[in-house]
Amino acid sequence: MNGEEIRKIQVTGKSTYIVSLPKRWVTEMKLKAGDGVLIKKQEDSSLLIIPKGLKELEKVEEVEVRFSPEDDPYAMARKIVSLYLIGYNLIRIVAEERISAEQRGLLRQFVRKKLMGTEIISDSPNEMTIQVLLSHPELSVLGALRRMSTVSASMLVDAMTALEKLDLTLAKDVIEVDDEVDRFSMYIIRQLKSAVEDSRLIREIGLNTARDCLGCRLITKSVERIADHAGLIAEKILRLKKPVKKNLLKKIVAMSASAGSMFENAVQSLFKLDYKLADEIIEKREIIESLENEVIQLIPKKGFPGDAINLRLIAESLRRVAEYSTDISEIVLNLTVTTAIKK
Repeated sequence: MNGEEIRKIQVTGKSTYIVSLPKRWVTEMKLKAGDGVLIKKQEDSSLLIIPKGLKELEKVEEVEVRFSPEDDPYAMARKIVSLYLIGYNLIRIVAEERISAEQRGLLRQFVRKKLMGTEIISDSPNEMTIQVLLSHPELSVLGALRRMSTVSASMLVDAMTALEKLDLTLAKDVIEVDDEVDRFSMYIIRQLKSAVEDSRLIREIGLNTARDCLGCRLITKSVERIADHAGLIAEKILRLKKPVKKNLLKKIVAMSASAGSMFENAVQSLFKLDYKLADEIIEKREIIESLENEVIQLIPKKGFPGDAINLRLIAESLRRVAEYSTDISEIVLNLTVTTAIKK
């Protein structure tokens, strides 16, 4: 059974209200007269009807992973991240002999920096247990995406401040903050994967349809890439040998302001479901390309060649920020177009 049907509320006796179930759905669920169904009230006051005999999807709760002292700690960390993303709540790491100091240090760092809502609840010479403590209602997908976007926008602003003042400490801070964006990204992916496997979780994570899940996944990737480019700009700043000339610096800051504005408006169009605003952002793509050309024209041909290369790469990263912002806007168009044509 697909789509929607309207069923009239009827009264039987003096106080019982009944609604008939679609025959096709009853047949599909292999139900018969006398079978029970579970009726569950949702947060938005709608009702979810679940056949009592319907098997719950197996919840992946606990997994044990075995390692040897020779295993690459980075390969170990990637495996732990994958287990986190597919929904395990308790990950037990067991070593054949003992977990080496290098393996233990890297795993601790990964859990702290990359895996949101996790804690190491036990740690012994040959075993480490990681538990996910954050549940779906505590931080919705949209809530995590909003915070992720705010951090990414701040990274871009701080990167430009670091460039203007040639503040190497601030540039290093921008690079460090990228870990926080990654944490939000992986948390969102974990939630979306769970919702795809069990559609009943879609509303629980703050979305409405499977289509919303796909849109959020694509937007999350774009926001993550914007943060990556803010980090790349900071890395290029650390390599500069001389302060940037005022006229060139002014053009770069203007380009950054334009790209940052596009990003912030793209995020705003998402949360307001504003088709018109999203469409306006896409039309500004050519402005960024023009600003990039102006920056390139001002980059000195003489002097330290490394500086010229790094400044060109900074301009390229700013253009990429704008391009990812238009990608977000295009997804918003797809999510809101049916509403827009009805107005």
